[in-house]
Amino acid sequence: HHYHVFASLPHMERGVAKVLGGDPKGNNFLYTNGKSVIIRNIENPAIADVYTEHPHQVIVAKYAPSGFYIASGDVSGKIRIWDTTQKEHLLKYEYQPFGGKIKDIAWTEDSKRVAVVGEGREKFGAVFLWDSGSSVGEIVGHSKIINSVDIKQTRPYRLVTGSDDNCTTFLEGPPFKFKCTISDHSRFVNCVRFSPDGNRYASAGADGQIFLYEGKTGEKLGSLGGEKAHDGGIYAVSWSPDSTQLISASGDKTVKLWDVGSGTAVTTFNLGSDVLDQQLGCLWQKNHLLSVSLSGYINYLDRSNPDRPLRTIKGHTKSIQCLTVHKTDGRSSIYSASHDGHINILHGENEGFVGKGHSNLVSRMAVDESGRLVTCSMDDTVRYTDLSKSEYSASDVVKMDMQPKCVSVGPGGLAVTVCIGQLVLLKDKKKLFTLDSLGYEPEATAVHPGGGAVAVGGADGKVRLYSVQGNTLKDDGKVLEVQGPVTDMSYSPDGAFLAVTDEKKVISVFTVADGYTEKSEFYGHHAKVVCLSWSPDNERFATGGMDMMVYVWTVSDPDKRIKIPDAHRLHHVSGLAWLNPNTLVTTSHDACVKQWNLKN
Repeated sequence: HHYHVFASLPHMERGVAKVLGGDPKGNNFLYTNGKSVIIRNIENPAIADVYTEHPHQVIVAKYAPSGFYIASGDVSGKIRIWDTTQKEHLLKYEYQPFGGKIKDIAWTEDSKRVAVVGEGREKFGAVFLWDSGSSVGEIVGHSKIINSVDIKQTRPYRLVTGSDDNCTTFLEGPPFKFKCTISDHSRFVNCVRFSPDGNRYASAGADGQIFLYEGKTGEKLGSLGGEKAHDGGIYAVSWSPDSTQLISASGDKTVKLWDVGSGTAVTTFNLGSDVLDQQLGCLWQKNHLLSVSLSGYINYLDRSNPDRPLRTIKGHTKSIQCLTVHKTDGRSSIYSASHDGHINILHGENEGFVGKGHSNLVSRMAVDESGRLVTCSMDDTVRYTDLSKSEYSASDVVKMDMQPKCVSVGPGGLAVTVCIGQLVLLKDKKKLFTLDSLGYEPEATAVHPGGGAVAVGGADGKVRLYSVQGNTLKDDGKVLEVQGPVTDMSYSPDGAFLAVTDEKKVISVFTVADGYTEKSEFYGHHAKVVCLSWSPDNERFATGGMDMMVYVWTVSDPDKRIKIPDAHRLHHVSGLAWLNPNTLVTTSHDACVKQWNLKN
């Protein structure tokens, strides 16, 4: 099935440099998140490709200078070298140079040798032939983790490394042999990079210093910015294509553009004042200057306006837990929420709400008829956010007594929240009624589009029906049986059907008109079904399961189904929503959003 991917942002950690890769032609850039390598078009970052063949979290990816291959390294010490020219990204070679996290990779200019460094248990680095894995030298001289490596792109080859032992080492080769250790930095060395012409290399450290050295001899030439280059630690540097300038990214929330000849900063880009605005990576590609914030946001820096980036790419850095879709003035927006409480708005470009929102995982979201996004979170609140304003409201937060798991909205400002051990009825952003001592553990709920009825699914494999009477919820005494503990449930938009998914791999659909007596069952998932969404035309619904499958079912014919296997490779789908009767949106723990065309 044809799909469009809205890629995740890079995975970021406080105090840890993020290496960005650039392709030699200058068209794409590379970064990693979870088990994925993300390739993005630099002119149009909406064009993205995601490589998902690493079984472990992948840390760094770098293009070969030929542009035909990418080498990517993961936390287990595996390095995969794969084809960039085909959509399938066939694996060419796989090596395990050492056991432990790979932190950086460098190629020789002929694309024949690869150096990798990191925190191996038996050694911190290796350099080998790309097509056989045979060693072409030894990376020695450090007593701690190596953070960064680079190879001079002109002959004679030189290799330089930077480490947590505050030193850089300089090697000659091939075969690469240790020449000397340089200990100019007083703290961790985070990044070492040769200029494209090979005449110099720079080293940048947690001490806020950038030192310059002669490329062929390793002799010190001086430092940038006199006493100190930045007020905070420096995480990355990247040279201009003509080797006369470089940019540096720092924890002081700035990126600086340096004139290397004079050693002075030409421009200081200010990226904000929040801790999330710390700059942990940068890349100079053709005439684009990119930096990455701790938030994961990717900034395109503007030399003529250093306080405001030309553009900022937003999105998710953490696994997505749920989503919903809402149409205003004929234009659909996709709302998705992640593990850390961040809510993303997607309409062409990614945006975020302004202000302070949820502080923890958002478990469920829905849009009510007055255009408010209703979200429940593990921070024990239900929030109402006016979608016409795109900012969080400090007052529209309802505190729950217990942790909420699920929320469903109905007409007239009605919402029902399932919390641990209780049901809460809300109206117009206020708690009306709480029902506890239920005698079962509620897991999911659905409010009938007509408003009067509320269905609640339990961990005991039963669905109970309630009615809204005035300001209370009343148990109707009606119980529907499904095959196992309920995981999700939803009424069709026209209210004719109630669909229920369970842990025993079954979807049960009840017909509302005959008092829920008629039931069809839909089989196909090989593991627990976790999410469900009705098509706007009431004829089909989609389900996602722990078997990594998505099925699209036809209500009138349980045998007629569309299968989307491995929709988010290696990750199950965490949320489903329909943009229209032929377009399904899926989200997953890979932090990506995918839009599927089901017409064919």
